Amino acid sequence: MNPLFSSIRILWLSSCLLLSSQFSQAQAVYFPEAGADWAQRQPAELGLDAQKLQAAVDFALANEYSGPRDLRMAILKGFEREPYHEIIGPVKKRGGPAGMILKNGYVVAKWGDTRRVDMTFSVTKSYLSTVAGLALQQGLIASVHDPVASYVWDGTFEGAHNSLISWDHLLTQSSDWSGQLWGGYDWADRPPRQGGLDEWRARRLNPPGTVFEYNDVRVNVLAYSLLQVWRKPLPQVLKENIMDPIGASTTWRWYGYENSWVTLDGLRMQSVSGGGHSGGGIFISTEDHARFGLLF
Repeated sequence: MNPLFSSIRILWLSSCLLLSSQFSQAQAVYFPEAGADWAQRQPAELGLDAQKLQAAVDFALANEYSGPRDLRMAILKGFEREPYHEIIGPVKKRGGPAGMILKNGYVVAKWGDTRRVDMTFSVTKSYLSTVAGLALQQGLIASVHDPVASYVWDGTFEGAHNSLISWDHLLTQSSDWSGQLWGGYDWADRPPRQGGLDEWRARRLNPPGTVFEYNDVRVNVLAYSLLQVWRKPLPQVLKENIMDPIGASTTWRWYGYENSWVTLDGLRMQSVSGGGHSGGGIFISTEDHARFGLLF
């Protein structure tokens, strides 16, 4: 495993369950060939308790997300408190529960349609952080502690506060970046229960690196900044460097918003989103998620 991937400190959340275990260096880890059916093993063959595994599967099936399968309705309801929130990226109705449990790469339990493509919301952040790791590996970013303003000079990081923000701050969601991107304001993303528009707009900014806050506008700022560094669409970067080499299917997609198109080097390209907060993000199957997860 490339150590750069493990250095990116964004928690990987996935719709598929991957169980890690220690194994000796002499023990081979299976990785499925592209297009092949995923090899399965009985739990007992790999030292696992079949009854406990089945209990985990039963729990997953019995605890499906309670919101509507029409995710447009679920998104609008979930973020109804946010000022100016709207859906501006693609949305897809979800399927039922689906997942896989792997041991040494082999499937020891699975449920649902593991090849169905669904929205995966903030799982997208794991793919985004991987693209950042690749930029670091290839020397496009010299250090995660560099100020992003030295790479992106179009005004996105202007000002006494934003100019101090580093790549590390964006990756750890501790930047407290202040501004507006693709119609979304940083202060309007998951606002506090107390106060109103005037208080939220005039809030005191935290020094970069001091306070963690989950904020999709700032994650989209990271995606936009990486697009400026790579100078080509991030889905293309991911496909060429990760998804094709690991044998992922051709069914996954990574979307941005209807208004997140920019021109770089005379070419029109879309800045993708880091989740499905306003639509968009990674649409992918459980099996392709699992291939990606085996890298870690």
